[in-house]
Amino acid sequence: MARLLRPYGRSFAAVVILQVIGAVAGLAPLLAVVELGRTLLSPGPADHGQVRTVVIAGAAGLFVRLLFTAASSGIGHVLDGQVQLSFRRQLAARLGRVPIGWFSRRRTGELAKVVGDDVSAVHPFIAHTPGELVSAFVVPLVSLIYLFTVDWRLTLITLIPVALAVALVPLMMTPARLREQEEFDAAMGRIASSAVEFVQGISVVKAFGGSERAHRRFRTAADEFVATFFRWVRGVSAVAAGMQLALSPPFVLLVVLIGGAALIANGGMTPADLLPFLLLGLGLTAPVAALGHGFDDMQAARRAVGRIRDVLAVRSLPEPAHPVAPRGHRVELRDVRFGYEADHEVLRGIDLVLEPGTVTAVVGPSGSGKSTLVQLLPRFFDPTHGSVLLGGVDLRELGSQELYRLVSFVFQDVRLLRASVADNIALAVPQAGPDDVVRAARLANVHERILELPRGYETVLYEEAGLSGGEAQRISIARALLAATPVLVLDEATAFADPHTEQAVRRALATPAGDRTVLVIAHRLETIADADTVVMLENGSIVERGTPAELLAQNGKFAAFWRSHRSAVADEIETAPQGDEPR
Repeated sequence: MARLLRPYGRSFAAVVILQVIGAVAGLAPLLAVVELGRTLLSPGPADHGQVRTVVIAGAAGLFVRLLFTAASSGIGHVLDGQVQLSFRRQLAARLGRVPIGWFSRRRTGELAKVVGDDVSAVHPFIAHTPGELVSAFVVPLVSLIYLFTVDWRLTLITLIPVALAVALVPLMMTPARLREQEEFDAAMGRIASSAVEFVQGISVVKAFGGSERAHRRFRTAADEFVATFFRWVRGVSAVAAGMQLALSPPFVLLVVLIGGAALIANGGMTPADLLPFLLLGLGLTAPVAALGHGFDDMQAARRAVGRIRDVLAVRSLPEPAHPVAPRGHRVELRDVRFGYEADHEVLRGIDLVLEPGTVTAVVGPSGSGKSTLVQLLPRFFDPTHGSVLLGGVDLRELGSQELYRLVSFVFQDVRLLRASVADNIALAVPQAGPDDVVRAARLANVHERILELPRGYETVLYEEAGLSGGEAQRISIARALLAATPVLVLDEATAFADPHTEQAVRRALATPAGDRTVLVIAHRLETIADADTVVMLENGSIVERGTPAELLAQNGKFAAFWRSHRSAVADEIETAPQGDEPR
């Protein structure tokens, strides 16, 4: 936390200094009441000049307290805004540099909690805790100095409630209590994740009748949170109650009155000397109570900053110090190995060449490594062994801007921005003109649908209108067509498209320049039949490769894959209602 907040040291110092002045000045009204009481209770006529001076001093102290504490609070809140803005900018910058594949292995709710809730959790620590901690130390110190000058014996008696409360503090910091706090935070994160996942998958859940199972998952997370919360409350409730009782005004007054009455009865002090202890004694306990809340805020901020630090510590995608320009756009994978975990390889010794102007289709059973393979080309991950080359240059020697100028990708899981349709299509080419955007939309067979939207190409998605899965996918395809990169990666990019749209998109992808390198994960027979090369994956290794005709003639694993898909299509045609077309 100190390292992350070090750039704001001067502002923190200003907050603390102003709060110290305000806290000390805040004692002036109490001391004025004490001195006024002594003056009025002393024998003989009151000194009006002294009374006037005491009243003016108390009012001046109150004014100074209000002025300086307001200034401290104002600077603290401005500082809090700066720190939160800095944290979110740092997180955005870091998340913009980490491998894109890193996101696929993180829960959306947990990451959203870091960027949202955890950044906000530093607010009490920055905006409020410094003032509370300063008051917790400065006010008792100044009060004690004054009270010791009045009567040291009653001062020690007045400290009994504070001593009792402080003696209970270590019980709040035991390893068990800290572990329960961490379990509480983890349970909160699981609730956030399950809620996000439930909302995002609600359409699938309702369509396939899994609402009970989905609700059960959320209820399980909620029940775990409740159990964790009660376990934490049971652990701290007795200690917290004891601290609250020790610091409560009735208990403090009782202790002071018993001790003062004993001293007065023995002639050890005058009744007028009891007054400062009745006023300042309560002032000793209130800051200590605030210290307890400040401690909670500090612990919450420490855990939140720890999670922020973990995200900021994620290794960025390495950028070359001296980027190398590729020569052409021939793609090579040389002895590529990759695993998400160190002890489990997903890809094993992949050797593959993608020539310009060709379409290479990757097929294989689920879990064979197809998606992982195509994600290496846009450098979502770096291989753990071997290299991926573009134009004879290792992707790790290319700058990311140059890489994405040459490689574009369209995946089945489409993400569109909360922006206009035109901006979504022109995302990779922001300088593109309206005619270019419309041309790309026509090629993707989505132009007519866009015109049906409230404001056509200026319609803001997710605010003014929504799109179906197939329409969103066509917007994504239009974006790739407009980018016109020489290398294109497709992962079931037309999964939601109708046959007419898919045929139009395939023609559009095949025609520009004639030398585009296309790598596609294929499940449909049409895509496989149109490919120049088919690569059959199994258990992370290439088991067959060649043209579709060559592989069919070999009557191997690809031929069996082909026959199984033809059989599935035939069954779909037989069972489809009249007038429907199989997907």
